[in-house]
Amino acid sequence: MSVIIVTGGTFGLGQSITVELARRGHQVVAFGLSQPQVSSTAQGTDGLLGELDKAGCKADILEADVSLAADVERVVQHTLQRYGAIHGLVNNAAIGPLGTVVDTPEELFTRIIDVNLKGTYLASRAVIPHMKRQGGGSIVNIGSGAGYGKPNMAAYAASKGAILALSTAMAYDHFHDHIRVNVAIPGGGGIVSGMSVGRVGGDVTTFTSRPVPGTAAGRPATGRDLAYAVAFLLSDEAETVSGTVLDVGCFASQGGPVPSKSSH
Repeated sequence: MSVIIVTGGTFGLGQSITVELARRGHQVVAFGLSQPQVSSTAQGTDGLLGELDKAGCKADILEADVSLAADVERVVQHTLQRYGAIHGLVNNAAIGPLGTVVDTPEELFTRIIDVNLKGTYLASRAVIPHMKRQGGGSIVNIGSGAGYGKPNMAAYAASKGAILALSTAMAYDHFHDHIRVNVAIPGGGGIVSGMSVGRVGGDVTTFTSRPVPGTAAGRPATGRDLAYAVAFLLSDEAETVSGTVLDVGCFASQGGPVPSKSSH
């Protein structure tokens, strides 16, 4: 059994990751905030509890703010005291309000960076010493196609671009500690999450009715698709994989977006 912490693991994509990892037999400690965050529909833990129950598994669910070092340390200490080790960390917590640099207020820019980038730094900094002492571990940071730049996403894109650089730097720094650091990117458009639906005012129907490239599977990606990729990167099957970006559907790093389907 591996012990894995999932930040932002109580709703949306994080919930899918938490449930899939628990279903596979991992001991998951998921945390997030109960109150809604800016530009997101993420709220509460009832949905996660219901999905865990349907899957016949359990997870520890805590309330904590990933941007606060004391909160992150509390989650780490809970995990160590209860399970004695931390084998994996999934840095999923993020907020993604839209806007250019001109129409993004300074306080909102700071909050986006605090959650998306500083939160990844704080959680990684808190677990790496424990992973190092136990002989290794795996960190998966959830990126975005916006990390390569997208319109009307200036602050969010900046935070996710920084995740790519931070992840590669961490992979280098902890190579000889046997700590693997990789990025998984959901995408292709149409993936339902608290963040994506929140950007259109919380209307799921409006969000899912828009045309999107989707994935090579012929459909939009789901949280479970991302969770499968995360589970692989955390597993012993990926013990030689570090410093890698695993793109689950969006091709952004290869010059995307995908063009519209030809009519002939």
